[in-house]
Amino acid sequence: MTERRILGRNDSRKSFSAQEHTKLRQQMLDQTPKEFTWLMILDGDEIWPTKSIKKTTQYIRKNPQTDSVVVRTHNLVGDIYHRLPESAGHYQIAGHKGHLSLRFINLKNTPGLCVKKPHGQQGYFDGQGTLIQDRDPKKIKFIDVYYHHATHLQRSATKSADRQVTKRAQKLKHQLGKKISKTQIPKVFFKSHPKIVPSVTLKAPLSFWLKSILLTPLRYTKRLLLPVNTSGY
Repeated sequence: MTERRILGRNDSRKSFSAQEHTKLRQQMLDQTPKEFTWLMILDGDEIWPTKSIKKTTQYIRKNPQTDSVVVRTHNLVGDIYHRLPESAGHYQIAGHKGHLSLRFINLKNTPGLCVKKPHGQQGYFDGQGTLIQDRDPKKIKFIDVYYHHATHLQRSATKSADRQVTKRAQKLKHQLGKKISKTQIPKVFFKSHPKIVPSVTLKAPLSFWLKSILLTPLRYTKRLLLPVNTSGY
């Protein structure tokens, strides 16, 4: 279910407020067929390797007693070939810490499922008002696979256009990244595409890495000295 389908094809807005974003997610949830067992949360900047999605879907088909599924994320920096180190991840879910994300929710086991709070603090809650990731940890399955998250990359034709999107300016990040193995990069990045679609395979320019060399030590120092905000951004 996409925003365009929810809003109608004639809605040409390029950006939505934090509150509107939550309303859209709730509308998508409301229109999800009730006979479905599992809900997959998938944003437009998330790319799953084939092995990761196969392993995860195989698990949920065989384990209907599980309430939700958490996986790792490769948060890309600079280009599709680098990611933030795991030490930079601060999320803690069901006994695990790092770059984590809850991406599957069992609809049958979660009565009253709804979306609350503005984008940035947004979350999925059960009918009792409990965040899904704060429910019984024994029923939250951690699967050690990953998807690639382009949240820190420029996603519009120009930087100025990117900054028009809600909270995009603060997400663009200059930081030295860990090189991703070629075998871990999704093959879809390299498939042929229409000319109107920009290539995502270009490497980050030298200027990006020079700026990152200056800023990365400051980010590490900030992480050590200041408490981590785990409630959103």
